[in-house]
Amino acid sequence: MISGSLFSLSTAGLPAPFKQILSYSQCSFAALSEADDQKMQLSDASWFCNIGPTATQEPEHRHTEFHKLYADIHVVLEGEERINFGMINCMDEVFAEKKPDLLILQTPKLTQSVTLRMGDFAIFFPGEPHQALCMVSEPKSIRKAVFKVPLSMIEELL
Repeated sequence: MISGSLFSLSTAGLPAPFKQILSYSQCSFAALSEADDQKMQLSDASWFCNIGPTATQEPEHRHTEFHKLYADIHVVLEGEERINFGMINCMDEVFAEKKPDLLILQTPKLTQSVTLRMGDFAIFFPGEPHQALCMVSEPKSIRKAVFKVPLSMIEELL
């Protein structure tokens, strides 16, 4: 997991594929904040981004997921959320496939958490368990962007 702020990409220590994506003018905080709620994909890009409103909940009401084919970049555009996560690859754990590449863990081992506020991001690699949309103090509506970065772009990092 890597975290940082769109307002300070140079200090996040991002590997090249992620820095390239987040450096596009369409991926700046201002551009994402002004974008319509929809799927965004640049014409020549293999990655895409879903932008829209959602809500945080108590952690016991949230599932823990991981992916095999994509890395996630979660960016908070309005509000705040806590993401609980584990530091051990969970590819061999028991899971249910809710949708293609949305793998839900039966017994997650989440030992860490990060709180994201406006402009903050967290990156989760394939196999990294994460429980997004956990409330910080109380359930609230938030708006966020979630980038899906295909394994083919980051294989040299794994």
